[in-house]
Amino acid sequence: MSSMFDPIRPIGAAAGRKPNTLRKLDRMNKALRHEEPDRVPISDFFWGGFIRRWREELGLAPDANPYTHYDLDWIVTVPNMDPHIRPFETLREDAEEVVVRTGFETTLRKRFDMPMPEQESWETDTLEKLEAFEFDAPDDPRRFLRGGDNQIAGVGDGFTRNSPPWVDTVKSLRPDFPVYGSMIEASECLTRMIGQMSYLTWMGEEPERFGRQVLRIGGHYLRSAEAAIAAAEGLLDGFVIWGDVAYRNNLFFDPDYWRTYFKPCVKAMIDLCHRHGLPVIYHGCGNVKAILPDFVEMGLDAYNPLEAKAGLDVCDLRRTYGHRMGFCGNSSMQVWEGGDPVAVRREVLRKLNAARGGGMIFQSDHSVSSAVPGRTYDLIVKLVREYGRYPLRLEEFEEARDEGRGTRGGEVRT
Repeated sequence: MSSMFDPIRPIGAAAGRKPNTLRKLDRMNKALRHEEPDRVPISDFFWGGFIRRWREELGLAPDANPYTHYDLDWIVTVPNMDPHIRPFETLREDAEEVVVRTGFETTLRKRFDMPMPEQESWETDTLEKLEAFEFDAPDDPRRFLRGGDNQIAGVGDGFTRNSPPWVDTVKSLRPDFPVYGSMIEASECLTRMIGQMSYLTWMGEEPERFGRQVLRIGGHYLRSAEAAIAAAEGLLDGFVIWGDVAYRNNLFFDPDYWRTYFKPCVKAMIDLCHRHGLPVIYHGCGNVKAILPDFVEMGLDAYNPLEAKAGLDVCDLRRTYGHRMGFCGNSSMQVWEGGDPVAVRREVLRKLNAARGGGMIFQSDHSVSSAVPGRTYDLIVKLVREYGRYPLRLEEFEEARDEGRGTRGGEVRT
């Protein structure tokens, strides 16, 4: 099939990169162009608690990390996306937790023994305040070229102050990995900046008025993505858009509302990346079946994470959509957390059926949690490396090859 992105890199882009890194980049690009590379690419997002457990269970060095230990195939980086670029304001801190106010004008409580922070309050607590909110410039150099505090990099699974300059991180990783940049879109910003309750309440009470703010915020992050690509000066290999809009059963709101107010800026961001020769992976949790045809239409290269616990199955999706879109994820975290090697083998080999003809990056259906045994992830990588080689031979887990083979110009079978 014809690709939606041009994998030709700017002159000098291969400088300083190891031959193995270039092989990984070729593997990723071929998979996303729906060609069969040497094997199915594999990588993931890892919780800090998992990494600590993995090191202990496998007897690894204190600074070991899964990306280098397993020579994984790609890695994603995050610039400063805070609406206001400023240091965290520490409201309370002790040995057990820290409470900070961030550039999203949000107060977060981070307990060090818990995987994720708790949002306690939001300065932007009325629709009028949201309309009056002014964002720092999308191309402010502090987002990309300078270190400092920022919420997405600093307050999550872990707690980090003074994150390094984003471009320095990109440069440090490029010798060893294909490096993707990333940017949130309006939905991710709103969840952090006003909270889920206000987000859905204001949308329901004043849909058009709220929708104008969605478009405004989406435009800000579109310009931020453009500024990030410019700041990286040809050093990126792809791009991730973060944008959760669904829960376990369905979207948070009507799909037509998403199409009217969220989709335009998402499409514009995908188009922007493609103009720069960057493949795009969109990360959106939950059951997104209602809008997957829209992502096909927009020319998205791959959707992530395709949560199995939300009723998504990558083999079924391949049969429905053929090779009109790639898939990144869907291996069940619940199976991984169970740690049963027989169940894990079944899960891995069966999901690899969706990789026939390319178009798949093997990954979990969320991120690798602290409940996953270290030896389980070790087994998963070995299984993907053994059975993910082309031509695929999946033994008793072979499934009928009745998937649609249409390109993006054909119809979606429903």
